[in-house]
Amino acid sequence: MSKFSEYVFLLFQHTAPKHLITKAVGVLADKQLGWFTTFVIKRFIRHYGVNMEIAEKSNPSDYETFNSFFTRALKQDARAIDSSDGSLVFPVDGTVSRLGKIESGRIIQAKGFDYSINTLLGGDRKDSDTLRDGSFITIYLSPKDYHRVHIPCAGKLKKMIFIPGKLYSVNPLTVSHINDIFARNERVVCVFETDFGDMYMVLVGATVVGSMETVWAGTVKGKTIETWDYSDRNITFKKGDEIGRFKLGSTVICCFPKNTVEFDKEIKPFSSTMMGIYMGTVTKSIE
Repeated sequence: MSKFSEYVFLLFQHTAPKHLITKAVGVLADKQLGWFTTFVIKRFIRHYGVNMEIAEKSNPSDYETFNSFFTRALKQDARAIDSSDGSLVFPVDGTVSRLGKIESGRIIQAKGFDYSINTLLGGDRKDSDTLRDGSFITIYLSPKDYHRVHIPCAGKLKKMIFIPGKLYSVNPLTVSHINDIFARNERVVCVFETDFGDMYMVLVGATVVGSMETVWAGTVKGKTIETWDYSDRNITFKKGDEIGRFKLGSTVICCFPKNTVEFDKEIKPFSSTMMGIYMGTVTKSIE
């Protein structure tokens, strides 16, 4: 992309009516448009190089809507979940943006940019205090990737927070040029009780992300910050179970308490990820 193209793209991010565009795209993506839907899916597959061999439905004409294609399931044997004791697995297919320590209540977004963990989680100090000096990993899902989100380890759903916000693109260009994107965009925070404490998974919305869904609540939308308490319900997941999905691509941020996990030393920014593959190890469990 040329410098001029980058400038135009970034200017669009600041000036375009992104909510209106996203709503319109979301409506169209849910429409059953017959041959036209199949035509768009085929063009999308060719343009982005989508691997349909691992999809449960590999024929583009088997999808009635674009969203059903975009949130497609994989074949049962397409992914093997790492089963070693104490392991964490990647929750999505994608590319690592950043990972490391949460220092002084802030998370690294890109070189020269960081943002507040408290703002990311919706402003409740109890949540950000839980993750004081903890660890995080941010994974970007590109248009070609599988867009269902899975849990890195066994856990019980504790609560969910919806936070309305902007809908900036979250591709590498905008992430490296616009600060606080993840703490400004619309997002859904899922909190899970695990053997090593509370794990936070943040599903970040973006331009033309029609919606974010969870398996327990369906589509999550709203105009104000809202919290759902699930502590009295037995909603549990095994390592690698699906917890949600994006209708069009975005980003997942996983946050862990201090001194509880250690990421695989081979993982670096821009490393490719594959759901179910070893991501790290639990180093400290609750006694």
